Amino acid sequence: MPETLNRRQFMDRAAVGAAGLTVASQFAAAQEAPSERIVVGVMGLSRGLALATGFVSQPNVEVRYVCDTDSNRAAQGAAVVEKAGAPKPKIIGDFRKILEDKEVDALICAAPNHWHAPATILACAAGKHVYVEKPCSHNPHEGELMLEAARTHKRIVQVGTQRRSSTNIRAAIELIRAGELGRVYSSRAHYSSGRGSIGRGKAAEVPATLDYDLWQGPAPRRPYKDNLIPYNWHWHWHWGNGELGNNGVHTLDLCRWGLGVDFPVRVTSSGGRYCFDDEQETPDTHVVGFEFADKKLITWQGHSCNPH
Repeated sequence: MPETLNRRQFMDRAAVGAAGLTVASQFAAAQEAPSERIVVGVMGLSRGLALATGFVSQPNVEVRYVCDTDSNRAAQGAAVVEKAGAPKPKIIGDFRKILEDKEVDALICAAPNHWHAPATILACAAGKHVYVEKPCSHNPHEGELMLEAARTHKRIVQVGTQRRSSTNIRAAIELIRAGELGRVYSSRAHYSSGRGSIGRGKAAEVPATLDYDLWQGPAPRRPYKDNLIPYNWHWHWHWGNGELGNNGVHTLDLCRWGLGVDFPVRVTSSGGRYCFDDEQETPDTHVVGFEFADKKLITWQGHSCNPH
């Protein structure tokens, strides 16, 4: 990725490029030569380890690629797939190689948040369907570009909020929709945990196993430091979305689903980094209110560093 191209320029150009491509439908091809096998590639092997195992457990699904910018994590992913009883997948560092394979049906994106939209847009343009982990995008503008790419290329894009397949939750939503609780106008969600301090990172040499330039992808370049990867990027606005975009997404999705609401008309947010004095940028203590036009309200409360 050119270092002189900023993130917004990359995203806008990717969307325009996607709109200009004509890609044959994978499902249309399947109608000509029927096949029950679904071929996928998994990008990002933290959460992706569980996803790869889940896909392998499905009948007639082949995990052909495991991809991570850290070669050690990529190898670990391949070992997990093999242990689950599937053939060893191809180990790669650049997910674009997955998109070049015409037999691949879908990209499974579990990379860091700043990669969610770019990877999804490029996959749609390459004729692939996409399962992308939450949050769907790093920012709202990118989400709009993802929608445009999916609709232009008639691809299926599913965001994994990890709650909607639960039998109990689906039953509860049906009760709400049936009016069993009367008019439901308010919903509350919360997250509490005992996360520790991330300290203050020091400039360090990039590990030999990590392609840090590719890890940064379309994001403006920042120097490598020793407390960023594999997880603490969540707490920097440059790459992550804090606890609200990390765990808050799961339960906020349920609140919206239950209330039957779309976009809020007003959002009020208050909080900060109160528990530790370190370089985390995102709040550890956070309260957000979402108000909707039909007189409904969702509130979310996050306490990342206080489990009580």
